[in-house]
Amino acid sequence: MTQKLPEERIRPGMFVSVGPSGFTATAMITLAANAQRVLPDDFMGNGVLAAMVLRVVASWAALWIWGLAIWFFIISVGAHWTCFRRGDRLDFGMTWYSFIFPNTALTTATFAVGSAFDSNAIQIAGCAMTCILIAAWFFVFGMMIRAIVLKQILWPQKGEDKDEGGFKFADMKTPSGLSRNYQV
Repeated sequence: MTQKLPEERIRPGMFVSVGPSGFTATAMITLAANAQRVLPDDFMGNGVLAAMVLRVVASWAALWIWGLAIWFFIISVGAHWTCFRRGDRLDFGMTWYSFIFPNTALTTATFAVGSAFDSNAIQIAGCAMTCILIAAWFFVFGMMIRAIVLKQILWPQKGEDKDEGGFKFADMKTPSGLSRNYQV
């Protein structure tokens, strides 16, 4: 990073960096696990041996990429730690869904790495991450409903789009059809 941290309301978007690494690790392990079934028997002289070598190389490379996803996750959590440590209130924004969806990539990568290395401990960590993600999704969804009820989002001049489209609240018509700009 060469700049300051994003402002608090859009800072959850930092979790987006977790997604590509997580999905890449999952894809590498899954593709390598199916290589023996897909590759012809005479691939590179010995298709079975080539698939086994590919599986070993892909598993270790995916382990490194999974570690990169964990690193991005730690950086993103650390960026939010300053908000919580100071006791600042984080206003809801649709970027809060970045707490959830990119981290599904880390969770699926955790399951893939646990499967590739036959590690029950990593698989259990994946189950724990899944439970945390489900609870976090319900929390974020509840906060979104709360923000709608409190008119923090989906309301003119509120939320992420308050500065877009040249919208001016003063030019809105009242239910009676009068402009809010009228002089009495």
